[in-house]
Formats: sequence, C-alpha cells, structure tokens
Amino acid sequence: MKTAKTAEPTITHDRTPDRTACPECGHPMTADYANRRTVHTLAGVTRRNVTIRRCHHVGCGFLKRPYRPEAEGSFALPRHEFGLDVVALIGRLRYAEHRSVPEIRAHLVGRKVSVSERTVTNLLDRYDELLAVSLADDRRLKKRLAEQGRVILAIDGLQPDVGHEVLWVIRDVLSGQILLAKSLLSARNKDLAALLGDVKAACPVPVAGIVSDGQHSIRKAVAATFPGVPYQLCQFHYLREAGRLIYEADRHAKKELKKQVRGIRAIERQVEGRTGAEAEVIQGYCSAVRSALTDDGRPPLDASGLKLHARLSAIGESLDLVEEKRGSRGNSNS
Repeated sequence: MKTAKTAEPTITHDRTPDRTACPECGHPMTADYANRRTVHTLAGVTRRNVTIRRCHHVGCGFLKRPYRPEAEGSFALPRHEFGLDVVALIGRLRYAEHRSVPEIRAHLVGRKVSVSERTVTNLLDRYDELLAVSLADDRRLKKRLAEQGRVILAIDGLQPDVGHEVLWVIRDVLSGQILLAKSLLSARNKDLAALLGDVKAACPVPVAGIVSDGQHSIRKAVAATFPGVPYQLCQFHYLREAGRLIYEADRHAKKELKKQVRGIRAIERQVEGRTGAEAEVIQGYCSAVRSALTDDGRPPLDASGLKLHARLSAIGESLDLVEEKRGSRGNSNS
C-alpha cells in the first residue's frame, strides 16, 4: 500500500535472524537474500535492510521456506510504509485525547512525519484492526498455526511518548502473524503475564521459543507464563545498548573532524572553470573529501567517525606523497 511520499532515509538499520539453525530439522540455514524497506517512523525515515534465511536440507518440512528476522515485525506492518510507533501514536491521539483526523495530521507533521489526512484515516483503521486481533476467535489463523505445528513468540511494546499507554504486540515469528495486540497503561509483569496467558490458552500448537528485549517486566512475565520454554533476548537490543557510549563518542569525533575540512568549498571555487592536470587532481581530492564526509557508516559495528578518520588520513597521506614528489622534482631541476 503506497502511503507516503518518497523521502531519503536518514537512519539505516540492518536486521538478520538471531536464529541460524532450522526450527524444524536443526540444520544450518543460509542467508539466501535480503529485502530493503523504507519506513516512516517518529525517529525519522528509516531504511531497513532485512536478511532472510532458508533451510536447504532435503526432506525438511521447512525446506526453502523464508525465515525472517525475529524483530522485523516490531517496527511496521507488512507492506506498510509507516512504523508501528506512528500507528500507536495515532490511536492514542484519537481515543485517549479525542483528536480529529486533521488535528492528528497536524500533530504528526509537527513531529516531521509527512502524512496526508487520508493516510491518517487508513492508519487509524489499522490500529483498530490490531486491537481487534484475537487468536481465540480467528479460525483461519488457528488453521495456519496448526499446519506449521509450533510457534515462536516475539513480544514488543510500542510507546510513542513517555508516560502514555503502551501498545503491546505479540507475534509468531514463523508465520509473521500477529496473535494479539492490546494497549495497556502500564508495563507491569502481572499485566503482561495476563496477555501471554491469553495467547497460551488460545494457541492450538506448542510454543517452541520466545524472543523479546531485556525489559525486566517482560522477562518476569515470560518466566511466570512459560516456564521451561527456551527464551532468548533480542541480540540487536543488547548490541545497541552496549554500543551506545561508543556511538556517542564516535559521533562527537566525527563532528570535530568535519570542522577541520570546512574549507573544501573555497578550494573548489578556486578551480572552477580551470582545466589541466593540476585542476583535475585538486577536484579529485575535493570529491574524495566530500565522499568521506557523506558516508555515515552503519553503527555501532561500522563507526562513521572512525571511518571518516581513516579516509581523511589516507587522503592526507596521499597529499603528503604528492608534496614530496613535487619537492624532489624541484631539487633535481635546481
């Protein structure tokens, strides 16, 4: 569904399945291909690079079936260009604050989310549909789960603003289906355990595993509702938290490095319209500096500040080498 104007992503996230072994036969799954999605969120326009694994073991019931990242469904609905955080905010503005559709659109535009009134109406319908999802009453969903024989639950809470209600979404990783969605005013483990209990009671197949972030209330609710079921914390959340301090230091370093090459435009102006080998070399170095400045990397593993430092250092070494050659030529001529 086309719902947003094309915009350049300002954030890039890579998503890879935490699980590498086939949930059916246990053999290794290979990363066969990747999808790219652009999603409009409250944090900005986000590019999601999604890696899909598949099992190629002959005789496996999961043969060549795509296994998508466990965290994929936590940021957007399938084939939608707006994040679930935007959907959750629209639902809160409508039902908790009784805002009209034009008022909701104005609020989103004020938060730099480009959206039309028609899209707001569509996303409000999606919010209503999410809250209407009930595994106990959905025969189609129960039939699909019965065919695959097991489920792996992913638990996520979306809170657009601090202090407001949280939209909790419980999904099956294998099918990608949402099993239950409900807004709660609190994130107490008792309330979450009740949600998980509803899913457990209505699910027609065993729960083979559970994935969530490291929130203590979720961990306690899972332990109370699914004792003995394998439980894995989302690797991306831990990686993000572990790299937060490094990311901030790297961002500051990149900012300081940029200050040192602010004169690049003045140099470009000096050679505009000039021809010859020297002008081409200068323009080439200016282009190299600009390319280094615009490469943001993919933190936290691919730090943009460190990358910028390495590329500027290489450019500096190359300029020093050019200067040495010029100096040696001058001495030989004299």
